[in-house]
Amino acid sequence: MARSAAVALVSALVLAVACLRAEAVWLDLPPTGTKCVSEEIQANVVVLADYSLMYESRPTSHPTLAVKVTSPYGNTLHESGNATVGQFAFTTKEAGNYLACFWIDSAEKESGISINLDWKIGIATKDWDAIAKKEKIEGVELELRKLEVAVESIHQNMIYLKAREAEMREVSEKTNGRVAWFSILSLSVCIAVSVLQVWHLQGYFAKKKLI
Repeated sequence: MARSAAVALVSALVLAVACLRAEAVWLDLPPTGTKCVSEEIQANVVVLADYSLMYESRPTSHPTLAVKVTSPYGNTLHESGNATVGQFAFTTKEAGNYLACFWIDSAEKESGISINLDWKIGIATKDWDAIAKKEKIEGVELELRKLEVAVESIHQNMIYLKAREAEMREVSEKTNGRVAWFSILSLSVCIAVSVLQVWHLQGYFAKKKLI
């Protein structure tokens, strides 16, 4: 019984860890132009990201970059220039695609640059070491606390996905209804035009005494 409970706990922890949204991305910026990354995030979610230039491929030059982060409605959440390292953090106010764009803003643009982007979302932004020290918890208690937060995050994601599904279903039903009414209208117009054509031809042939 105890072994089964331990296996269940480990499985739940694995699922929780899999749900932690922390992504490390390596981006190659072209000499000209912009490269962007986007993430669909629901409302009231904490986002934390660190970015830094990688100089291994260009040890003799030190270009700088600019970054701009925008919300789904185009509001600027973070904007920085002439940087080699940086960080941005915000709490989402609306659900949708959040966009982070990077480009080289220095004169050294011969062959482009590479940057490392560490993008964290939701519970992945929590500093569990600081929480453990503050609340004086450790071991199994700390893991259970992580699991509790992860389960709550999964629950919120399921609610969000259910709401999105309902919205998409409603849009689909409205679209199907409009298509059906448009089809009926098109068919009615075709029938009316056909009747008018037959009536006109009958009148024409009657005048010419062909019928």
